[in-house]
Amino acid sequence: MKNVLYTLFAISISLLLGKLVNYLLSGLPASLYGMVIYAVFLQLNWFSPHKVSVTNQWLIRNMGVCFVPAGVGVINHFQLIQQHGIALITIIFSSTFLLLTVIGCLSERFLITPVPDDDSTSAGENNA
Repeated sequence: MKNVLYTLFAISISLLLGKLVNYLLSGLPASLYGMVIYAVFLQLNWFSPHKVSVTNQWLIRNMGVCFVPAGVGVINHFQLIQQHGIALITIIFSSTFLLLTVIGCLSERFLITPVPDDDSTSAGENNA
Protein backbone atom coordinates (compact mmCIF):
# COMPACT_ATOMS: atom_id res chain seq x y z
CA MET A 1 0.00 0.00 0.00
CA LYS A 2 2.94 2.33 0.68
CA ASN A 3 4.13 1.92 -2.91
CA VAL A 4 0.68 2.78 -4.26
CA LEU A 5 0.56 5.98 -2.21
CA TYR A 6 4.14 6.78 -3.19
CA THR A 7 3.29 6.33 -6.88
CA LEU A 8 0.13 8.43 -6.61
CA PHE A 9 2.14 11.12 -4.84
CA ALA A 10 4.83 11.03 -7.56
CA ILE A 11 2.26 11.21 -10.36
CA SER A 12 0.35 14.00 -8.60
CA ILE A 13 3.49 16.08 -8.10
CA SER A 14 4.43 15.58 -11.75
CA LEU A 15 0.94 16.53 -12.92
CA LEU A 16 0.86 19.64 -10.73
CA LEU A 17 4.24 20.71 -12.09
CA GLY A 18 2.92 19.97 -15.58
CA LYS A 19 -0.04 22.26 -14.92
CA LEU A 20 2.35 24.96 -13.76
CA VAL A 21 4.45 24.60 -16.92
CA ASN A 22 1.24 24.65 -19.00
CA TYR A 23 0.18 27.85 -17.26
CA LEU A 24 3.55 29.45 -18.03
CA LEU A 25 4.03 28.16 -21.59
CA SER A 26 0.57 26.93 -22.68
CA GLY A 27 1.91 25.12 -25.73
CA LEU A 28 0.99 21.52 -24.91
CA PRO A 29 -1.53 19.87 -22.59
CA ALA A 30 -0.61 19.84 -18.90
CA SER A 31 -0.80 16.06 -18.74
CA LEU A 32 1.86 15.78 -21.45
CA TYR A 33 4.16 18.11 -19.55
CA GLY A 34 3.44 16.05 -16.45
CA MET A 35 4.41 12.79 -18.18
CA VAL A 36 7.68 14.31 -19.37
CA ILE A 37 8.42 15.63 -15.87
CA TYR A 38 7.57 12.22 -14.39
CA ALA A 39 9.95 10.50 -16.82
CA VAL A 40 12.72 13.01 -16.07
CA PHE A 41 12.25 12.56 -12.31
CA LEU A 42 12.48 8.79 -12.74
CA GLN A 43 15.65 9.13 -14.82
CA LEU A 44 17.20 11.41 -12.22
CA ASN A 45 16.15 8.98 -9.45
CA TRP A 46 14.20 11.71 -7.68
CA PHE A 47 11.40 9.13 -7.55
CA SER A 48 12.42 5.55 -6.89
CA PRO A 49 11.74 3.45 -10.01
CA HIS A 50 11.52 0.32 -7.85
CA LYS A 51 8.76 1.78 -5.68
CA VAL A 52 6.61 2.92 -8.59
CA SER A 53 7.09 -0.06 -10.94
CA VAL A 54 4.35 -2.35 -9.54
CA THR A 55 1.71 0.38 -9.48
CA ASN A 56 2.75 1.64 -12.93
CA GLN A 57 2.43 -1.88 -14.35
CA TRP A 58 -1.07 -2.18 -12.87
CA LEU A 59 -2.04 1.20 -14.33
CA ILE A 60 -0.75 0.19 -17.77
CA ARG A 61 -2.64 -3.13 -17.67
CA ASN A 62 -5.88 -1.29 -16.87
CA MET A 63 -5.37 1.66 -19.19
CA GLY A 64 -8.21 0.54 -21.46
CA VAL A 65 -10.72 1.97 -18.98
CA CYS A 66 -9.44 5.43 -19.86
CA PHE A 67 -10.47 4.97 -23.49
CA VAL A 68 -14.12 4.13 -22.78
CA PRO A 69 -15.22 7.81 -22.90
CA ALA A 70 -13.56 8.19 -26.31
CA GLY A 71 -15.45 5.13 -27.57
CA VAL A 72 -18.72 6.58 -26.29
CA GLY A 73 -17.92 9.84 -28.08
CA VAL A 74 -17.38 7.94 -31.33
CA ILE A 75 -20.77 6.27 -30.98
CA ASN A 76 -22.46 9.60 -30.18
CA HIS A 77 -21.01 11.23 -33.31
CA PHE A 78 -21.25 8.24 -35.64
CA GLN A 79 -23.21 10.28 -38.21
CA LEU A 80 -20.29 12.70 -38.60
CA ILE A 81 -17.86 9.82 -38.95
CA GLN A 82 -20.00 8.33 -41.72
CA GLN A 83 -20.08 11.66 -43.57
CA HIS A 84 -16.34 12.31 -43.31
CA GLY A 85 -15.02 8.75 -43.08
CA ILE A 86 -12.84 8.80 -46.20
CA ALA A 87 -11.22 12.09 -45.17
CA LEU A 88 -10.59 10.80 -41.64
CA ILE A 89 -9.02 7.57 -42.88
CA THR A 90 -6.86 9.49 -45.37
CA ILE A 91 -5.68 11.88 -42.65
CA ILE A 92 -4.95 9.04 -40.21
CA PHE A 93 -2.92 7.00 -42.69
CA SER A 94 -1.05 9.94 -44.23
CA SER A 95 -0.13 11.45 -40.85
CA THR A 96 0.99 8.03 -39.58
CA PHE A 97 3.14 7.51 -42.68
CA LEU A 98 4.60 11.00 -42.39
CA LEU A 99 5.36 10.54 -38.69
CA LEU A 100 7.03 7.16 -39.23
CA THR A 101 9.09 8.55 -42.10
CA VAL A 102 10.28 11.57 -40.12
CA ILE A 103 11.12 9.48 -37.05
CA GLY A 104 12.94 6.93 -39.21
CA CYS A 105 15.04 9.61 -40.91
CA LEU A 106 15.83 11.32 -37.61
CA SER A 107 16.77 8.06 -35.91
CA GLU A 108 19.08 7.15 -38.80
CA ARG A 109 20.69 10.54 -38.60
CA PHE A 110 21.16 10.81 -34.84
CA LEU A 111 21.15 7.27 -33.45
CA ILE A 112 23.03 5.20 -36.00
CA THR A 113 26.78 5.75 -35.83
CA PRO A 114 28.69 5.53 -39.11
CA VAL A 115 31.12 2.66 -39.58
CA PRO A 116 34.70 3.88 -40.09
CA ASP A 117 36.14 3.29 -43.54
CA ASP A 118 38.76 0.50 -43.40
CA ASP A 119 40.22 1.28 -46.85
CA SER A 120 42.69 3.86 -45.52
CA THR A 121 44.14 1.48 -42.90
CA SER A 122 44.34 -1.52 -45.22
CA ALA A 123 46.17 0.50 -47.92
CA GLY A 124 48.90 1.43 -45.43
CA GLU A 125 49.35 -2.21 -44.42
CA ASN A 126 49.80 -3.38 -48.02
CA ASN A 127 52.63 -0.88 -48.67
CA ALA A 128 54.64 -1.83 -45.59
